[in-house]
Amino acid sequence: MQPGDRADRLFDMSTHTEIPDQTVVMSNAGPSFHDALVALLPKLRVQALSLTRNRADADDLVQAAVTNALAAQASFAPGTNFGAWMYRILRNRFISDRRRRRETIDMDDAPAEAFARPASQEDSLALGELRTEMEKLPADQRAALVMVTVQGMSYEEVAAAMGCAVGTAKCRVFRARCTLEARLMGEPERGDNAKRRRGAGPVTSASRSVSRDARRADQAPPTVRHGM
Repeated sequence: MQPGDRADRLFDMSTHTEIPDQTVVMSNAGPSFHDALVALLPKLRVQALSLTRNRADADDLVQAAVTNALAAQASFAPGTNFGAWMYRILRNRFISDRRRRRETIDMDDAPAEAFARPASQEDSLALGELRTEMEKLPADQRAALVMVTVQGMSYEEVAAAMGCAVGTAKCRVFRARCTLEARLMGEPERGDNAKRRRGAGPVTSASRSVSRDARRADQAPPTVRHGM
């Protein structure tokens, strides 16, 4: 059986699988590769949806990632974080597909049914606004926020999955939360996300130094030169 055929079977089985409470860490005494992959599929769907913002594309991405994982099964080291390993495969496949298509992601294509169903009309409006603002976040911040708040992953696990430092993972989540809070409360944004929305370039230490020097020059009294 080819990896693609096995991926189809695993993908179909995932609809009857419960989401595990903890991150799957495979070991010799733990779940088999097949069982761990099936258990992780619901979370992979959420992560794929945060990247593609389209349910059909998310399903295609998960199935492609599963195919890649089955083909690379021998490269996984038992005892390591299986979820982080799978997310790297998912993210790398997303990046490679995006480069191959040379398309930009449409911010307006996220399906409403992909998010939690509201209990009331007021909740529906709030969730719709939250969804809209989340779509505007940079992809790395949105993915990190989903992994922490939806998947319940630790910052260490997020850093391992995204291939970055723990401090970088914390910074991405912090910036995403601050941006969402500011937008939902109607407050002015601060930091890098605000600069990105205004189209301004990054403020560097050099530019701050130049600004300080310029202010000092404006405030300094004119130099009087005396004749010889």
